[in-house]
Amino acid sequence: MRGKIALFIVPVLLLFVSGCASTTQQVFTSEESQAKLRSVQTRAFDTNDKNKMMRNVISTLQDLDFVIDNADLLLGSVSATKFSNNQAVKAMVTVRDRGEKQLLVRLTVQYGLKAIEDPVPYQDFFNVLGKAIFLTAQQVD
Repeated sequence: MRGKIALFIVPVLLLFVSGCASTTQQVFTSEESQAKLRSVQTRAFDTNDKNKMMRNVISTLQDLDFVIDNADLLLGSVSATKFSNNQAVKAMVTVRDRGEKQLLVRLTVQYGLKAIEDPVPYQDFFNVLGKAIFLTAQQVD
């Protein structure tokens, strides 16, 4: 009887151990891809004027046809929505201090229920934001 139980338990344990190894590998791969995505979603700007940055973020989102849902200067967050192909595209931008002379701006975008991982929309946003910051610094309306 013990031999039969051992014959059953050993393969189950081997499956469990091999399952843990592949799960661990997937977790590391996932963390790597998340770090890459965060690097695409985040830019540092050489300014410490959070108020101006928030205004530039809001105007950039509006230039990209988003409607502002909520903006909170104290938290440094802006959420916005636009519709494309009958799906909601949601954007969330956070602005936070990075040292004394820089601000970090992070954008996350969701199409329907899926996070957008393609770097192009993030690059487009930061290109428009960079131009808005430049124009603000030159005091051009």
